[in-house]
This record gives sequence, C-alpha cells and structure tokens, in this order.
Amino acid sequence: MFYDFHDKSIGVGFTGSFCTYEKIFTALENLKQTGAKLLPVFSLNASSLNSRFGTSESFLKRAETLTGHAPITTIPAAEPIGPKGLMDILVIAPCTGNTLSKLANGISDTPVLMAAKSHLRNNRPLVISLSTNDALGMNLKNIGILLNTKNIYFVPFGQDDYRAKPNSMTAFTELLPETIDAALKGKQIQPVIRSPHGATQEA
Repeated sequence: MFYDFHDKSIGVGFTGSFCTYEKIFTALENLKQTGAKLLPVFSLNASSLNSRFGTSESFLKRAETLTGHAPITTIPAAEPIGPKGLMDILVIAPCTGNTLSKLANGISDTPVLMAAKSHLRNNRPLVISLSTNDALGMNLKNIGILLNTKNIYFVPFGQDDYRAKPNSMTAFTELLPETIDAALKGKQIQPVIRSPHGATQEA
C-alpha cells in the first residue's frame, strides 16, 4: 500500500541498538519514497559509539545523506523541536530498553529523549520502534506504561529469537509507514504484539 506523507515532517530518533540499524535505514529509505520530510536526531551513544556494525560517523553521514538534514546530536538543539513545532510525528527507531525505561519515567537526558519530551508537549504522536533484550523482563512494565500513555504508539513487535533470547523483542519495521499513518489519525494499529519473527508452525 502506498502512503502519501509529502506534507508531513517526520522526526527519526536513533538510539543505540546498532544491530538493527540496517533494517531501520531500509525502512527510512521506503519512508522517504512517501514524500515525507525526515529530520534525524541521534542519542549521545548513537552519535559517539562505534561498534562491529559500523562507526558513529558513518551512521551520522548516512542519515544526513538520506534525509538531507544534519542530525541533531545535542540536548540544546533538540529542545526547540516542540516550541517551533518542527515535527508532525516523531519515531524513535530503534528504541532501546534504556531509552524506553527513561521515557516511561519522564527522564530526558539525551537528545532523543529531549526531542520526545519537547514534541509531546504539542499533543502530537510519538511512535516507538522497539528493540530490547529485556522486553519481557525488567522493561515489560515500561512497555505497559507507554502503551497506555496518550499520543504514544508502537510499531507492532514480537520475539526475535525466542529460544536463545526469550525476553528479547523487536519491531516489525516494515510496518513503520502503516503505523505512522494510523498514529497521525490517533490510532494504534493492531495486533500490536505479533507472532515471533520468522516463526513457523511446529508439531
């Protein structure tokens, strides 16, 4: 299904789940085809840490090339997002367990969390694309809190490796456009919790 977001400004908050970045960039490339204006925001870890999945510099450059906008990487730069009404909707993708727990408890000590706080003051939608190893552990209560918080919506998610990492859950990023479309209308697409990634019927 084709979505037309040519008149929408969509913020994208990158946090430190580096193993999911390739999927996120693919999702953003598809989102770019809808005509949306994409504004990247990077958490402190996302903008400074290197990993086996790539360097922070390469991710920052890739985000700028894709969106046409230099990423916001500081708390002071993120703070005006709300007062200036810079975004119609903000997507945190990927959203780590650390970011999830802080968001649920009103902590805004990174650029992405400040962007979320500033954006939500305008009663505009925030979408979470989950990626955490403890979704069914310590963070389960925080998922519950955010599922019941006004203006917060989730990209549907499921267990990504239920045998080796039974508490881990990640979002189905291919559903990002559909989630955004629904969130802009004040709706959460359902079902929000889906069968495990790659699950097959077992005898």
